[in-house]
Amino acid sequence: MTERDKTMEAGTVLRVEVPMRWGDMDAYGHVNNVNLIRLMEEARIAGFGVPGGTGAPGMRPKVDIFSAVPAGVQILVVEHRVRYSRPLEYRNVPVNVDLWIASVKPASFDICYEFRDPVEDTLCVRATTTLAFFDTASSRVQRLSEAERAGLAPFQGRPVFGR
Repeated sequence: MTERDKTMEAGTVLRVEVPMRWGDMDAYGHVNNVNLIRLMEEARIAGFGVPGGTGAPGMRPKVDIFSAVPAGVQILVVEHRVRYSRPLEYRNVPVNVDLWIASVKPASFDICYEFRDPVEDTLCVRATTTLAFFDTASSRVQRLSEAERAGLAPFQGRPVFGR
């Protein structure tokens, strides 16, 4: 059993489909690395929602973990880490992205991604985004509350990169 199978068996993985755009492709015929970061953002929003107070109402995420963030608190990207297994080629169908939470720390957590070819379901990219809650009034990183940690727990799995 693979690590992905163990994580999926635990019920922690959300699968979202993210549309690929013709403009995501580079001269080599695969999704450009810069555009992959954008696809990570789209997957994160489709899976876990938009931060409270941003954007207008639209499609509901699979699991809404961000909308309850208090006013004055921003969810900031601290780091992206990406590893390519094979090129993610442009197709005119959405790419399958598996998402879960890992490495929950006092003031940050990781969202893990696996991008899979939408036709062959082969793994193309593994990635993580580290997020932190930032209090704009104090200009400091804010520790996750017990309620926030509890909200992340059902979707927590193994880190992609084995930190």
